[in-house]
Amino acid sequence: MDKQEFLEVYRHSLAHILAKAVIEIYGKEVQYAIGPQIDDGCYYDFLIPASVGEADFAAIEEKMREIIKRREPWTRQEVSKDEALKLFEGQKFKTELINDLPEGEIITIYKTGDDFTDLCRGPHVENSQELMNVAYRIRSVSGAYWRGDEKRDSLQRIYLYAFPSRDELKAHLKFIQEALERDHKKIGQELSLFMFDETAPGMPYWLPRGWRMYQELLKFSRELQEKHGYTEIAAPLVNNKKLWLISGHWAHYLNNMFIVPGVEGFLRADSEVADVYPDIEDADAAPRKVMLGKHTVIYNREAVDTMAAKPMNCPNAMMTYKRTVHSYKELPIRYSEYDVLHRKEKSGQMNGLFRVQEFRQDDDHTFVMESQIEDEIADIIAIADEIYATFGVTYRAELSTRPDDFMGDIEVWNRAEAALKRILDNKYGEGGYEVNEGDGAFYGPKIDLQIKDALGREWQCGTIQLDFQLPHNFGLTYQDRDGSMQMPVVIHRAIYGSLERFIGIIIENFKGAFPFWLSPYQVGIVPIRTEHNEYAARVAAALAEAGVRVEVDDTDSNMKEKIKKYKNLKDPYILVLGDKEAAENTVSVNVRGSNKQLQGVPLDKFVKLCEKLNSERSLELAENAD
Repeated sequence: MDKQEFLEVYRHSLAHILAKAVIEIYGKEVQYAIGPQIDDGCYYDFLIPASVGEADFAAIEEKMREIIKRREPWTRQEVSKDEALKLFEGQKFKTELINDLPEGEIITIYKTGDDFTDLCRGPHVENSQELMNVAYRIRSVSGAYWRGDEKRDSLQRIYLYAFPSRDELKAHLKFIQEALERDHKKIGQELSLFMFDETAPGMPYWLPRGWRMYQELLKFSRELQEKHGYTEIAAPLVNNKKLWLISGHWAHYLNNMFIVPGVEGFLRADSEVADVYPDIEDADAAPRKVMLGKHTVIYNREAVDTMAAKPMNCPNAMMTYKRTVHSYKELPIRYSEYDVLHRKEKSGQMNGLFRVQEFRQDDDHTFVMESQIEDEIADIIAIADEIYATFGVTYRAELSTRPDDFMGDIEVWNRAEAALKRILDNKYGEGGYEVNEGDGAFYGPKIDLQIKDALGREWQCGTIQLDFQLPHNFGLTYQDRDGSMQMPVVIHRAIYGSLERFIGIIIENFKGAFPFWLSPYQVGIVPIRTEHNEYAARVAAALAEAGVRVEVDDTDSNMKEKIKKYKNLKDPYILVLGDKEAAENTVSVNVRGSNKQLQGVPLDKFVKLCEKLNSERSLELAENAD
């Protein structure tokens, strides 16, 4: 077996050992559901007549060791549906799974020793002794609904870490500890960057400190795009259903959209009230025909009044382009957009800032002639290179090709995919990127940029999508050199991707100790006594005039407490001001992450240092004023 097969077989087998151990400890009344292997181990779902907690982990692990030491054989058997139902009589979850299998399906079971049988495709080990040297540890217990349905049984899910050796388990536990220390949800709370509330699930509240950082990211993006010829637009948050029908999102994305109901009541996903085909009519709905782009759309009152919060900006950019006639001389036209987007997610899928229901992205829709595609995408990749380098992250590219539910002409798709492949070959060389067959957007192939974080995890942030379909749907044109009307190609593009997700990544990358230019507040000022407040105000004013974000604690609190507060908030520099500094127009500087204190730094010199760090967007703090 290769390493991946080895891990899957051993981890899956340990899930069976875990289930057997739980049954031996808690009795035959335990209902056991499913137990798959996962990336770092396995889990098993149970209905147990007791609440399992951390205090029980050692006993379960010891029972697992005992079972493994019995060196019991594992036996695979093929059984009929009736035989399987008899074997699992009284086990309601297994019974349900068996009844759901189609007639004639080969049913396999695995026996571990003589007293434990599980419904499973396998493969597994041949004897428990093969697991003697595998290192494992119970990770946690959490709640899980049977088959992910909150109306079904609530189960206890026991997670297990499992690795081929103790050293690998130890290394993984160290990685997990580091990940916990970097957890953006924890750091975000400690630094007062953002919060969540049950009244708006998956929709972050940005607190003053976090919003300052958010604005710096937007500022950086806008400055860079300005240099590359982008223009910025803004469009409505809520749009009529007819817009989403033209774009194709209604057919492909409805389940992820927040719907604002029409006058006829809530719209049901399985009940269309409009169609792009002119021969479909519903007399009871008093339909009307309206030309939208190249399509005749028939809709009734519900269709007219039904609205949806936008999950993406594409249709609005199409409408913005369509407002006037364009010449080939104007292309490329680049419409940048940072509007709020909403995408409906299942509650179990949301994860801090990494997966939310409300977010912004550094979106852009560029309208080009086919002959401009390669130069434009090369420029986009140059922007991505600069942005990611500023944050000290690396990335790799992936090409995603035509999905099964694609829209449009297959020949157009082939042409688009060939263009993206040429671009990637020129940039990274043949084989220097991955190809994800069938993972493109429904309207076109795409290049995804996967960035690597400080823990080695990969995140899809940037995306460059080539689209021949939406211009067709919206009837977009430009006048070519010979006076003929041609259809432009649209490039959808984001570099940060979701700003929320990107901020979550950089919070964890920097452990909340952000580069100077990105820090919510860059300088914390601590007057030693209240008589130094006047000088502290002058220092703050000089820094603010230079564009430095500064905060002053001019209360009568203890100096050490003030310094500790700013250290906890991870301000890059803390200035301590007393008689000497006020008399000499200097500052004493505590540098974050250093035991150094720079004494007697002239104020004007410190201001210039801060200006330099901001203008260069440096990753490192200067530890001297030179």
